[in-house]
Amino acid sequence: MIKSSVLKQLSSIVENKNFYTSQEDKITYSYDGTPLLEHLPDAIIRPTNKEQISHIVKLANKEHFSIVPRGAGTGLSGGSIPVENCIVLDMSQWNKILEIDTENLTAWVEPGVITSQLHQEVEKIGLFYPPDPGSMNICTIGGNVAENSGGLRGLKYGVTKNYVMGLEVVLPNGEIIICGGKNVKDVAGYNLKDFFIGSEGTLGIFTRILLKLIPKPQTSKTMLAYFNTQSDAGKTVSAIIAQKIIPATVEFLDKTTIRCVEDFAKLGLPTDIESLLLLEVDGHPVVVEEEAAKVVECCKRNNAIEIKIAGTEEEAMRLKTARRSAFSALARTKPTTILEDITVPRSSVAVMLEKIQVISKKYDIQIGTFGHAGDGNLHPTCLTDERNYEEIGRAEKAYEEIFVEAIKLGGTITGEHGTGLAKKKFLHLVSGYTAIETMRTIKRALDPNNILNPGKVFDL
Repeated sequence: MIKSSVLKQLSSIVENKNFYTSQEDKITYSYDGTPLLEHLPDAIIRPTNKEQISHIVKLANKEHFSIVPRGAGTGLSGGSIPVENCIVLDMSQWNKILEIDTENLTAWVEPGVITSQLHQEVEKIGLFYPPDPGSMNICTIGGNVAENSGGLRGLKYGVTKNYVMGLEVVLPNGEIIICGGKNVKDVAGYNLKDFFIGSEGTLGIFTRILLKLIPKPQTSKTMLAYFNTQSDAGKTVSAIIAQKIIPATVEFLDKTTIRCVEDFAKLGLPTDIESLLLLEVDGHPVVVEEEAAKVVECCKRNNAIEIKIAGTEEEAMRLKTARRSAFSALARTKPTTILEDITVPRSSVAVMLEKIQVISKKYDIQIGTFGHAGDGNLHPTCLTDERNYEEIGRAEKAYEEIFVEAIKLGGTITGEHGTGLAKKKFLHLVSGYTAIETMRTIKRALDPNNILNPGKVFDL
Protein backbone atom coordinates (compact mmCIF):
# COMPACT_ATOMS: atom_id res chain seq x y z
CA MET A 1 0.00 0.00 0.00
CA ILE A 2 1.22 3.50 -0.85
CA LYS A 3 2.27 5.48 2.23
CA SER A 4 -0.12 8.22 3.39
CA SER A 5 2.65 10.81 3.11
CA VAL A 6 3.10 9.91 -0.57
CA LEU A 7 -0.65 10.10 -1.18
CA LYS A 8 -0.59 13.62 0.27
CA GLN A 9 2.16 14.58 -2.16
CA LEU A 10 0.15 13.17 -5.06
CA SER A 11 -2.91 15.09 -3.95
CA SER A 12 -0.93 18.32 -3.84
CA ILE A 13 0.37 17.76 -7.39
CA VAL A 14 -3.11 17.58 -8.97
CA GLU A 15 -5.20 19.41 -6.33
CA ASN A 16 -7.73 17.62 -4.14
CA LYS A 17 -10.54 17.81 -6.70
CA ASN A 18 -8.59 15.52 -9.06
CA PHE A 19 -7.53 13.02 -6.41
CA TYR A 20 -9.82 10.19 -5.28
CA THR A 21 -9.41 7.58 -2.55
CA SER A 22 -12.95 6.71 -1.50
CA GLN A 23 -13.93 3.04 -1.49
CA GLU A 24 -16.62 3.76 -4.07
CA ASP A 25 -14.11 5.33 -6.44
CA LYS A 26 -11.64 2.49 -5.92
CA ILE A 27 -14.29 -0.08 -6.79
CA THR A 28 -15.27 1.87 -9.91
CA TYR A 29 -11.68 1.71 -11.17
CA SER A 30 -10.96 -1.85 -10.00
CA TYR A 31 -12.00 -3.52 -13.26
CA ASP A 32 -12.22 -2.96 -17.01
CA GLY A 33 -14.11 -4.81 -19.76
CA THR A 34 -12.36 -8.10 -18.96
CA PRO A 35 -14.42 -10.58 -16.92
CA LEU A 36 -13.09 -12.35 -13.82
CA LEU A 37 -10.32 -9.79 -13.16
CA GLU A 38 -10.37 -6.97 -10.62
CA HIS A 39 -8.15 -5.27 -8.04
CA LEU A 40 -8.55 -2.10 -5.96
CA PRO A 41 -6.06 0.75 -6.60
CA ASP A 42 -4.71 2.87 -3.75
CA ALA A 43 -5.87 6.08 -5.43
CA ILE A 44 -7.21 7.54 -8.67
CA ILE A 45 -5.65 10.66 -10.15
CA ARG A 46 -6.88 12.87 -12.99
CA PRO A 47 -3.96 15.00 -14.12
CA THR A 48 -4.67 18.20 -16.03
CA ASN A 49 -1.35 18.75 -17.80
CA LYS A 50 1.74 16.83 -18.87
CA GLU A 51 3.92 18.52 -16.26
CA GLN A 52 1.74 16.99 -13.54
CA ILE A 53 2.13 13.56 -15.15
CA SER A 54 5.90 14.01 -15.31
CA HIS A 55 5.98 14.99 -11.65
CA ILE A 56 3.84 11.95 -10.69
CA VAL A 57 6.09 9.58 -12.64
CA LYS A 58 9.24 10.96 -11.02
CA LEU A 59 7.65 10.58 -7.61
CA ALA A 60 6.71 6.97 -8.45
CA ASN A 61 10.36 6.20 -9.20
CA LYS A 62 11.46 7.81 -5.96
CA GLU A 63 8.82 6.19 -3.73
CA HIS A 64 8.48 2.91 -5.64
CA PHE A 65 4.76 2.78 -6.39
CA SER A 66 3.17 1.80 -9.70
CA ILE A 67 1.09 3.74 -12.23
CA VAL A 68 -1.67 2.16 -14.32
CA PRO A 69 -2.75 4.47 -17.18
CA ARG A 70 -6.45 4.23 -18.08
CA GLY A 71 -8.80 5.63 -20.70
CA ALA A 72 -12.42 4.47 -20.87
CA GLY A 73 -11.70 1.08 -19.31
CA THR A 74 -13.18 -0.88 -22.24
CA GLY A 75 -10.15 -3.16 -22.62
CA LEU A 76 -10.71 -6.90 -22.92
CA SER A 77 -7.38 -8.35 -21.76
CA GLY A 78 -7.01 -6.76 -18.33
CA GLY A 79 -4.61 -4.08 -19.50
CA SER A 80 -5.99 -1.36 -17.20
CA ILE A 81 -6.64 -3.55 -14.15
CA PRO A 82 -4.92 -2.03 -11.08
CA VAL A 83 -2.06 -3.91 -9.42
CA GLU A 84 -0.58 -3.94 -5.91
CA ASN A 85 0.71 -0.60 -4.61
CA CYS A 86 -0.59 1.48 -7.52
CA ILE A 87 -2.47 4.57 -8.55
CA VAL A 88 -4.74 4.70 -11.59
CA LEU A 89 -3.94 7.61 -13.91
CA ASP A 90 -7.30 8.47 -15.46
CA MET A 91 -6.77 10.16 -18.85
CA SER A 92 -10.45 10.17 -19.92
CA GLN A 93 -10.74 13.94 -19.32
CA TRP A 94 -8.07 14.60 -21.94
CA ASN A 95 -10.73 14.68 -24.65
CA LYS A 96 -9.93 17.55 -27.00
CA ILE A 97 -9.36 17.38 -30.75
CA LEU A 98 -6.55 19.91 -30.84
CA GLU A 99 -6.14 20.35 -34.61
CA ILE A 100 -7.47 19.03 -37.90
CA ASP A 101 -4.95 19.91 -40.60
CA THR A 102 -6.65 19.66 -44.01
CA GLU A 103 -3.45 20.51 -45.90
CA ASN A 104 -1.44 17.66 -44.38
CA LEU A 105 -4.41 15.34 -43.69
CA THR A 106 -3.56 14.94 -40.00
CA ALA A 107 -5.20 15.47 -36.63
CA TRP A 108 -3.60 16.16 -33.26
CA VAL A 109 -5.78 14.73 -30.48
CA GLU A 110 -5.61 14.17 -26.77
CA PRO A 111 -5.66 10.52 -25.64
CA GLY A 112 -9.14 10.70 -24.10
CA VAL A 113 -10.94 11.57 -27.36
CA ILE A 114 -13.73 9.07 -28.03
CA THR A 115 -13.02 7.27 -31.31
CA SER A 116 -16.45 7.83 -32.86
CA GLN A 117 -16.24 11.53 -31.95
CA LEU A 118 -13.15 11.83 -34.14
CA HIS A 119 -14.96 9.98 -36.93
CA GLN A 120 -17.84 12.44 -36.82
CA GLU A 121 -15.68 15.56 -36.72
CA VAL A 122 -13.41 14.66 -39.64
CA GLU A 123 -16.25 13.30 -41.79
CA LYS A 124 -18.00 16.68 -41.55
CA ILE A 125 -15.23 18.04 -43.77
CA GLY A 126 -14.94 15.07 -46.12
CA LEU A 127 -12.10 13.28 -44.36
CA PHE A 128 -11.90 9.78 -42.90
CA TYR A 129 -10.28 8.07 -39.91
CA PRO A 130 -10.72 4.36 -40.71
CA PRO A 131 -9.99 2.44 -37.45
CA ASP A 132 -13.38 1.56 -35.92
CA PRO A 133 -13.20 -0.81 -32.93
CA GLY A 134 -16.47 -2.45 -31.92
CA SER A 135 -16.49 -0.21 -28.83
CA MET A 136 -15.82 2.95 -30.88
CA ASN A 137 -18.69 4.87 -29.22
CA ILE A 138 -17.03 4.61 -25.80
CA CYS A 139 -13.34 3.69 -26.28
CA THR A 140 -10.62 6.33 -26.48
CA ILE A 141 -7.88 7.02 -29.00
CA GLY A 142 -5.20 6.63 -26.32
CA GLY A 143 -6.48 3.16 -25.48
CA ASN A 144 -6.67 2.32 -29.19
CA VAL A 145 -2.99 3.24 -29.60
CA ALA A 146 -1.96 1.41 -26.42
CA GLU A 147 -3.65 -1.79 -27.66
CA ASN A 148 -3.14 -1.20 -31.41
CA SER A 149 -6.88 -1.69 -31.84
CA GLY A 150 -8.45 -2.96 -35.05
CA GLY A 151 -12.07 -2.81 -36.12
CA LEU A 152 -14.57 -3.70 -38.79
CA ARG A 153 -12.68 -1.82 -41.53
CA GLY A 154 -9.32 -3.43 -40.77
CA LEU A 155 -9.28 -5.67 -43.86
CA LYS A 156 -9.03 -2.80 -46.32
CA TYR A 157 -7.71 0.04 -44.22
CA GLY A 158 -5.51 -1.56 -41.58
CA VAL A 159 -5.40 -0.98 -37.83
CA THR A 160 -4.54 1.86 -35.48
CA LYS A 161 -0.75 1.67 -36.00
CA ASN A 162 -1.24 2.43 -39.70
CA TYR A 163 -2.65 5.85 -38.78
CA VAL A 164 -0.33 7.01 -35.97
CA MET A 165 2.19 9.54 -37.29
CA GLY A 166 3.44 10.94 -34.02
CA LEU A 167 3.20 10.73 -30.24
CA GLU A 168 3.95 12.94 -27.29
CA VAL A 169 4.90 10.59 -24.46
CA VAL A 170 5.84 10.87 -20.81
CA LEU A 171 8.58 8.27 -20.37
CA PRO A 172 8.95 6.02 -17.30
CA ASN A 173 11.63 8.39 -15.94
CA GLY A 174 9.32 11.41 -16.19
CA GLU A 175 10.98 12.95 -19.24
CA ILE A 176 8.76 14.02 -22.15
CA ILE A 177 9.48 13.26 -25.80
CA ILE A 178 7.78 13.75 -29.16
CA CYS A 179 8.43 11.03 -31.73
CA GLY A 180 7.22 11.21 -35.30
CA GLY A 181 5.49 14.13 -36.97
CA LYS A 182 3.64 15.32 -40.07
CA ASN A 183 6.35 14.25 -42.51
CA VAL A 184 5.17 11.47 -44.78
CA LYS A 185 8.76 10.22 -44.93
CA ASP A 186 11.06 10.26 -41.91
CA VAL A 187 13.77 7.67 -41.18
CA ALA A 188 15.96 9.73 -38.86
CA GLY A 189 17.02 7.38 -36.09
CA TYR A 190 14.98 4.55 -34.59
CA ASN A 191 11.24 4.57 -35.18
CA LEU A 192 10.43 5.15 -31.52
CA LYS A 193 6.69 5.68 -31.94
CA ASP A 194 6.27 2.06 -32.98
CA PHE A 195 7.76 0.95 -29.65
CA PHE A 196 4.89 2.65 -27.88
CA ILE A 197 2.05 1.56 -30.18
CA GLY A 198 0.61 -1.64 -28.73
CA SER A 199 2.80 -1.44 -25.61
CA GLU A 200 -0.29 -1.50 -23.36
CA GLY A 201 0.80 1.33 -21.09
CA THR A 202 4.04 -0.38 -20.07
CA LEU A 203 6.53 1.95 -21.79
CA GLY A 204 5.02 5.43 -21.66
CA ILE A 205 1.98 7.64 -21.08
CA PHE A 206 0.49 9.36 -24.14
CA THR A 207 -0.38 13.05 -23.82
CA ARG A 208 -0.89 13.92 -27.52
CA ILE A 209 -1.38 11.74 -30.59
CA LEU A 210 -0.90 12.73 -34.23
CA LEU A 211 -3.13 10.73 -36.58
CA LYS A 212 -3.20 10.32 -40.34
CA LEU A 213 -6.47 11.05 -42.12
CA ILE A 214 -7.53 10.08 -45.64
CA PRO A 215 -10.24 11.32 -48.03
CA LYS A 216 -13.67 9.95 -47.20
CA PRO A 217 -14.83 7.27 -49.69
CA GLN A 218 -17.35 8.65 -52.17
CA THR A 219 -19.88 5.90 -51.68
CA SER A 220 -20.36 2.40 -50.29
CA LYS A 221 -22.62 -0.63 -50.61
CA THR A 222 -23.56 -2.87 -47.68
CA MET A 223 -24.80 -6.46 -47.93
CA LEU A 224 -25.83 -9.36 -45.70
CA ALA A 225 -25.37 -12.93 -46.94
CA TYR A 226 -27.00 -15.88 -45.17
CA PHE A 227 -25.53 -19.41 -45.09
CA ASN A 228 -26.62 -22.85 -43.92
CA THR A 229 -23.10 -23.76 -42.76
CA GLN A 230 -20.22 -21.88 -41.17
CA SER A 231 -17.89 -23.56 -43.62
CA ASP A 232 -19.67 -21.96 -46.60
CA ALA A 233 -19.32 -18.52 -45.00
CA GLY A 234 -15.61 -19.12 -44.38
CA LYS A 235 -15.04 -20.32 -47.94
CA THR A 236 -16.83 -17.23 -49.24
CA VAL A 237 -14.31 -15.01 -47.48
CA SER A 238 -11.42 -16.80 -49.19
CA ALA A 239 -13.22 -16.65 -52.54
CA ILE A 240 -13.72 -12.89 -52.31
CA ILE A 241 -10.04 -12.28 -51.53
CA ALA A 242 -9.03 -14.66 -54.33
CA GLN A 243 -11.01 -12.43 -56.72
CA LYS A 244 -8.58 -9.64 -55.74
CA ILE A 245 -11.38 -7.70 -54.08
CA ILE A 246 -10.59 -6.05 -50.76
CA PRO A 247 -13.90 -5.04 -49.17
CA ALA A 248 -13.96 -2.42 -46.44
CA THR A 249 -15.79 -4.91 -44.23
CA VAL A 250 -16.19 -8.69 -44.09
CA GLU A 251 -17.78 -9.63 -40.76
CA PHE A 252 -18.98 -13.04 -39.56
CA LEU A 253 -21.74 -14.06 -37.13
CA ASP A 254 -22.59 -17.62 -36.15
CA LYS A 255 -26.00 -19.05 -35.28
CA THR A 256 -25.77 -18.37 -31.55
CA THR A 257 -24.79 -14.77 -32.15
CA ILE A 258 -27.49 -14.25 -34.80
CA ARG A 259 -30.19 -15.46 -32.43
CA CYS A 260 -28.96 -13.23 -29.62
CA VAL A 261 -28.74 -10.20 -31.94
CA GLU A 262 -32.24 -10.77 -33.27
CA ASP A 263 -33.64 -11.13 -29.78
CA PHE A 264 -31.84 -7.93 -28.76
CA ALA A 265 -32.20 -5.65 -31.79
CA LYS A 266 -35.25 -7.05 -33.66
CA LEU A 267 -33.66 -6.61 -37.10
CA GLY A 268 -35.67 -9.30 -38.86
CA LEU A 269 -32.73 -11.71 -39.11
CA PRO A 270 -33.59 -15.35 -39.79
CA THR A 271 -32.81 -17.44 -36.71
CA ASP A 272 -32.69 -20.82 -38.45
CA ILE A 273 -29.49 -20.16 -40.42
CA GLU A 274 -26.02 -21.24 -39.30
CA SER A 275 -24.10 -18.06 -40.15
CA LEU A 276 -24.08 -14.75 -41.97
CA LEU A 277 -21.56 -12.35 -43.48
CA LEU A 278 -21.83 -8.58 -43.32
CA LEU A 279 -20.01 -7.19 -46.35
CA GLU A 280 -19.29 -3.63 -47.43
CA VAL A 281 -17.38 -2.23 -50.39
CA ASP A 282 -16.56 1.45 -50.72
CA GLY A 283 -14.78 3.90 -53.03
CA HIS A 284 -15.60 5.37 -56.44
CA PRO A 285 -19.24 4.68 -57.44
CA VAL A 286 -18.30 2.71 -60.58
CA VAL A 287 -15.80 0.55 -58.70
CA VAL A 288 -18.28 -0.02 -55.87
CA GLU A 289 -20.93 -1.32 -58.28
CA GLU A 290 -18.45 -3.65 -59.98
CA GLU A 291 -17.03 -5.01 -56.75
CA ALA A 292 -20.44 -5.43 -55.14
CA ALA A 293 -21.58 -7.53 -58.10
CA LYS A 294 -18.49 -9.74 -57.80
CA VAL A 295 -19.00 -10.13 -54.04
CA VAL A 296 -22.61 -11.19 -54.60
CA GLU A 297 -21.46 -13.73 -57.19
CA CYS A 298 -18.88 -15.16 -54.75
CA CYS A 299 -21.58 -15.55 -52.13
CA LYS A 300 -23.88 -17.34 -54.55
CA ARG A 301 -21.13 -19.69 -55.72
CA ASN A 302 -20.50 -20.67 -52.11
CA ASN A 303 -24.11 -21.54 -51.35
CA ALA A 304 -25.47 -18.32 -49.87
CA ILE A 305 -29.19 -18.94 -49.39
CA GLU A 306 -30.12 -15.25 -49.45
CA ILE A 307 -28.36 -11.92 -50.01
CA LYS A 308 -29.77 -8.60 -48.80
CA ILE A 309 -28.40 -5.38 -50.29
CA ALA A 310 -28.99 -2.05 -48.57
CA GLY A 311 -30.65 0.51 -50.80
CA THR A 312 -30.18 3.53 -48.54
CA GLU A 313 -27.72 4.74 -45.92
CA GLU A 314 -30.36 4.15 -43.24
CA GLU A 315 -30.81 0.56 -44.36
CA ALA A 316 -27.03 0.09 -44.46
CA MET A 317 -26.76 1.28 -40.86
CA ARG A 318 -29.51 -1.17 -39.92
CA LEU A 319 -27.64 -4.07 -41.52
CA LYS A 320 -24.42 -3.03 -39.78
CA THR A 321 -26.26 -3.05 -36.46
CA ALA A 322 -26.35 -6.84 -36.79
CA ARG A 323 -22.59 -6.88 -36.27
CA ARG A 324 -22.05 -3.88 -34.03
CA SER A 325 -24.55 -5.16 -31.47
CA ALA A 326 -23.09 -8.69 -31.34
CA PHE A 327 -21.22 -8.35 -28.06
CA SER A 328 -24.04 -6.48 -26.31
CA ALA A 329 -26.56 -9.06 -27.50
CA LEU A 330 -24.48 -12.02 -26.34
CA ALA A 331 -23.80 -10.36 -22.98
CA ARG A 332 -27.53 -10.37 -22.17
CA THR A 333 -27.72 -14.16 -22.32
CA LYS A 334 -25.71 -15.20 -19.24
CA PRO A 335 -24.27 -13.33 -16.22
CA THR A 336 -20.67 -13.63 -17.47
CA THR A 337 -19.47 -13.09 -21.04
CA ILE A 338 -15.88 -14.02 -21.89
CA LEU A 339 -15.03 -12.34 -25.20
CA GLU A 340 -11.83 -13.77 -26.67
CA ASP A 341 -9.74 -12.79 -29.64
CA ILE A 342 -7.73 -15.02 -32.00
CA THR A 343 -6.42 -14.47 -35.52
CA VAL A 344 -5.57 -17.00 -38.21
CA PRO A 345 -4.52 -16.58 -41.86
CA ARG A 346 -7.60 -15.72 -43.93
CA SER A 347 -7.35 -19.00 -45.81
CA SER A 348 -7.81 -20.85 -42.49
CA VAL A 349 -10.96 -19.08 -41.27
CA ALA A 350 -13.30 -21.92 -42.27
CA VAL A 351 -11.06 -24.50 -40.56
CA MET A 352 -10.81 -22.42 -37.38
CA LEU A 353 -14.56 -21.97 -37.20
CA GLU A 354 -15.02 -25.73 -37.37
CA LYS A 355 -12.42 -26.25 -34.61
CA ILE A 356 -14.19 -23.78 -32.33
CA GLN A 357 -17.44 -25.70 -32.78
CA VAL A 358 -15.75 -29.00 -31.97
CA ILE A 359 -14.02 -27.58 -28.88
CA SER A 360 -17.26 -25.99 -27.67
CA LYS A 361 -19.00 -29.38 -27.78
CA LYS A 362 -16.03 -31.18 -26.24
CA TYR A 363 -16.09 -29.00 -23.12
CA ASP A 364 -19.88 -28.56 -23.09
CA ILE A 365 -19.83 -24.77 -23.06
CA GLN A 366 -21.89 -22.29 -25.07
CA ILE A 367 -19.77 -20.25 -27.48
CA GLY A 368 -21.04 -17.63 -29.89
CA THR A 369 -18.47 -16.68 -32.52
CA PHE A 370 -18.35 -13.43 -34.46
CA GLY A 371 -15.56 -11.29 -35.81
CA HIS A 372 -13.56 -9.78 -38.61
CA ALA A 373 -13.49 -12.77 -40.94
CA GLY A 374 -11.91 -10.74 -43.73
CA ASP A 375 -8.65 -10.40 -41.80
CA GLY A 376 -8.93 -13.73 -39.99
CA ASN A 377 -9.73 -12.17 -36.60
CA LEU A 378 -12.41 -14.15 -34.73
CA HIS A 379 -14.04 -13.58 -31.35
CA PRO A 380 -15.20 -16.87 -29.80
CA THR A 381 -17.38 -15.66 -26.92
CA CYS A 382 -18.26 -17.94 -24.00
CA LEU A 383 -21.63 -17.39 -22.33
CA THR A 384 -21.29 -18.56 -18.74
CA ASP A 385 -21.66 -17.63 -15.06
CA GLU A 386 -18.57 -16.87 -12.98
CA ARG A 387 -20.32 -18.37 -9.92
CA ASN A 388 -20.22 -21.76 -11.63
CA TYR A 389 -16.56 -22.57 -10.93
CA GLU A 390 -16.71 -25.95 -12.64
CA GLU A 391 -18.03 -24.44 -15.89
CA ILE A 392 -15.48 -21.61 -15.74
CA GLY A 393 -12.77 -24.27 -15.44
CA ARG A 394 -14.07 -25.98 -18.57
CA ALA A 395 -14.18 -22.65 -20.39
CA GLU A 396 -10.53 -21.97 -19.50
CA LYS A 397 -9.49 -25.36 -20.85
CA ALA A 398 -11.52 -24.77 -24.01
CA TYR A 399 -9.86 -21.41 -24.66
CA GLU A 400 -6.41 -22.84 -24.10
CA GLU A 401 -7.20 -25.45 -26.77
CA ILE A 402 -8.59 -22.78 -29.09
CA PHE A 403 -5.36 -20.76 -28.73
CA VAL A 404 -3.25 -23.82 -29.48
CA GLU A 405 -5.31 -24.68 -32.57
CA ALA A 406 -5.04 -21.11 -33.85
CA ILE A 407 -1.26 -21.20 -33.46
CA LYS A 408 -1.10 -24.55 -35.30
CA LEU A 409 -2.81 -22.84 -38.24
CA GLY A 410 -0.16 -20.11 -38.26
CA GLY A 411 -2.30 -17.78 -36.16
CA THR A 412 -1.92 -15.84 -32.92
CA ILE A 413 -3.54 -15.56 -29.49
CA THR A 414 -4.71 -11.97 -29.96
CA GLY A 415 -5.37 -9.81 -32.99
CA GLU A 416 -6.51 -6.60 -31.35
CA HIS A 417 -7.42 -6.97 -27.65
CA GLY A 418 -3.83 -7.22 -26.44
CA THR A 419 -2.04 -9.55 -24.05
CA GLY A 420 -2.55 -7.72 -20.76
CA LEU A 421 -3.11 -9.91 -17.73
CA ALA A 422 -5.50 -12.33 -19.36
CA LYS A 423 -3.19 -13.84 -21.97
CA LYS A 424 0.36 -13.37 -20.77
CA LYS A 425 0.68 -17.03 -19.75
CA PHE A 426 0.08 -17.99 -23.39
CA LEU A 427 2.46 -15.46 -24.96
CA HIS A 428 5.38 -17.91 -25.16
CA LEU A 429 3.28 -20.21 -27.36
CA VAL A 430 3.23 -17.66 -30.16
CA SER A 431 6.32 -15.50 -29.49
CA GLY A 432 8.79 -17.93 -27.96
CA TYR A 433 10.85 -17.34 -24.82
CA THR A 434 13.69 -15.56 -26.61
CA ALA A 435 11.33 -12.95 -28.02
CA ILE A 436 9.76 -12.42 -24.59
CA GLU A 437 13.22 -11.90 -23.07
CA THR A 438 13.89 -9.31 -25.78
CA MET A 439 10.69 -7.52 -24.75
CA ARG A 440 11.84 -7.65 -21.12
CA THR A 441 15.16 -6.11 -22.12
CA ILE A 442 13.35 -3.16 -23.71
CA LYS A 443 11.09 -2.77 -20.67
CA ARG A 444 14.03 -2.83 -18.23
CA ALA A 445 15.95 -0.28 -20.31
CA LEU A 446 13.09 2.23 -20.38
CA ASP A 447 11.50 1.43 -17.02
CA PRO A 448 14.18 0.02 -14.69
CA ASN A 449 12.00 0.46 -11.60
CA ASN A 450 9.02 -1.25 -13.31
CA ILE A 451 6.54 1.48 -12.37
CA LEU A 452 4.40 1.64 -15.53
CA ASN A 453 1.63 -0.97 -15.67
CA PRO A 454 3.76 -3.75 -14.17
CA GLY A 455 2.79 -7.37 -14.70
CA LYS A 456 1.02 -6.70 -17.98
CA VAL A 457 2.06 -8.55 -21.17
CA PHE A 458 4.78 -10.46 -19.26
CA ASP A 459 6.36 -10.62 -15.79
CA LEU A 460 9.83 -9.31 -15.05
